[in-house]
Amino acid sequence: MSVINPDRSYWLKTMLKIADPVLHALEKRQLKQVMPVETVGSKDRTTYTYLEALARLLNGMAPWLERKHEKKEEEQLRQRYAQLAREAIKAGTDPNSPDYMHFANGGQPLVDTAFLAHAMLRAPHELWEKQDKQTKYNVIQALQQTRAQKPAFNNWLLFSAMIEVFFYKTGESDWDLVRIDYALKQLEQWYIGDGLYRDGSLFHFDYYNSFVIHPMLVDILAAVGHEYPDWQERYEDVLKRGRRYAEILERQISPEGTYPPVGRSLAYRFGAFQALSQSALRKDLPLNLTPAQVRSGLTAVIKRTLAIPGMFQEESWLQIGLSGHQPNIGEGYITTGSLYLCTAIFLPLGLSTEEAFWQDPPEEWTAKRAWAGKDFPIDAALHDH
Repeated sequence: MSVINPDRSYWLKTMLKIADPVLHALEKRQLKQVMPVETVGSKDRTTYTYLEALARLLNGMAPWLERKHEKKEEEQLRQRYAQLAREAIKAGTDPNSPDYMHFANGGQPLVDTAFLAHAMLRAPHELWEKQDKQTKYNVIQALQQTRAQKPAFNNWLLFSAMIEVFFYKTGESDWDLVRIDYALKQLEQWYIGDGLYRDGSLFHFDYYNSFVIHPMLVDILAAVGHEYPDWQERYEDVLKRGRRYAEILERQISPEGTYPPVGRSLAYRFGAFQALSQSALRKDLPLNLTPAQVRSGLTAVIKRTLAIPGMFQEESWLQIGLSGHQPNIGEGYITTGSLYLCTAIFLPLGLSTEEAFWQDPPEEWTAKRAWAGKDFPIDAALHDH
């Protein structure tokens, strides 16, 4: 019988430390009462921050919550947290709950309702099918409210599409194929090559290809691509581009576990590696990346980030920053709830403990080999393969 990889134990402990304050507060219907809300700038973002915390947290936890685990201790934890997650969704979508969340008016609810929909798509059995009838009704009503919101002409098109994909998967007869089709066709227009998409009419050198674009494109097409031939034809190109972008992300991890602090939303911390983590979860890594080197590189990133004091405030709530507490890197749209997108790095916890990702011994990742004078694979653009 295999033993638990210490990296997995560390990942799980870290994820649950991040999750505990949010889920336990929602269990008690006290999130709005006890969650500290840190913001930068003059705008009051309190209205939106609670949905951000719930949706983004569950988006990263979902694959772990969905899969029954081989080890008794971890399975008992999973069952406990799956129950907490269902209760959290119930608390946030029940109009009579003191923690009922804001799903209408303003653009932000569209964003985080999509993250919640994505979480339920990633864990359909635990986060959706096990819900009681009233909670399912409340969730549908909450998601439908966002249809009145006009998405920005950028990655937000994928948020509208993701919500419609959720309606499709749950059997809602009025799912809107046009919102999905428009997002897919427009993102194709924004593809600029070598695994990278523009985020709107202009290219942004940031991590939004990982925060949103690749993960949502892949999962949208995995869910509904078979409905139309042109969607299905696009799927393989999206997967190829995703593998190339995962390759680029892995090469961003320095020998010390740092990565370039470029672009918007750096306060999402190691959520910047969602696309690489999703490729590992899907067992769809590029051929020149082994699961063990990806695990080792991502573990280095997590440990390097947590090594600096200040990521957490009292009661383990997250604070704004990339490395420690750095409130000045928070854009005007960043609040405490926003920060829970960091959990997207933990997607591979949804893999069996028997998989190579968790079973194989540690390996040096690309930059660590390169800067130690060791052989490492030459890099090549996607169109050069």
